[in-house]
Amino acid sequence: MKNDKIKNIIFDLGDVILNIDVPIASKSFATLSGKEQIEILSIFKENNLFRQFETGKLDEAGFRNYIRELLGFSDLSDEAIDTAWNSLLLDLPPERVTLLQKLAENYRLFLLSNTSSIHITQVNKILEASTGIEKLDDLFETVFLSYEMGLMKPDAQIYLNVLEQAGLKAGETLFLDDNLDNINAASKLGIETIHVQKPLTILEYLQDYAV
Repeated sequence: MKNDKIKNIIFDLGDVILNIDVPIASKSFATLSGKEQIEILSIFKENNLFRQFETGKLDEAGFRNYIRELLGFSDLSDEAIDTAWNSLLLDLPPERVTLLQKLAENYRLFLLSNTSSIHITQVNKILEASTGIEKLDDLFETVFLSYEMGLMKPDAQIYLNVLEQAGLKAGETLFLDDNLDNINAASKLGIETIHVQKPLTILEYLQDYAV
């Protein structure tokens, strides 16, 4: 149901705007390295690999070199690593972009994503291929990305930084995310939230806002 106080809408990216399948990436790296998927998951988790990359502690070259080190494959190409890493990114339904464009007529729209530079480059390619729009920045007033901010959801500070930088009031702001921890963290700050859960999509959750 529509909340008439809302003036601003913040969107997560993965499984909110862009469809993703996170386990595919570990399968891809398992195929690359000849290791079992469960071993890949364990290696990456123990070394906090993704968090380091998605908070900007590793740049692209550092991420790729760390992958080579952890997998014991010094000759893996940049392209092979990027392709495996990006394999979790699926499709971006054009109707969701149409919804964003409709919402932008009446609301200030923002993106807040835990992500990496390699993923964003690929997401923009998917966006352009499916809609003709070149980049996410063309759909939102500001795109807030974890690797640029040095913070990740559900850290409360990342939400506070977004509110402050964009000049938003929590009670006038709606946040949509598929991760319950991220939703709960935003709710504690007074931000209105919608927990996006399949099979429903933003088309259903926001239909009252797009009228």
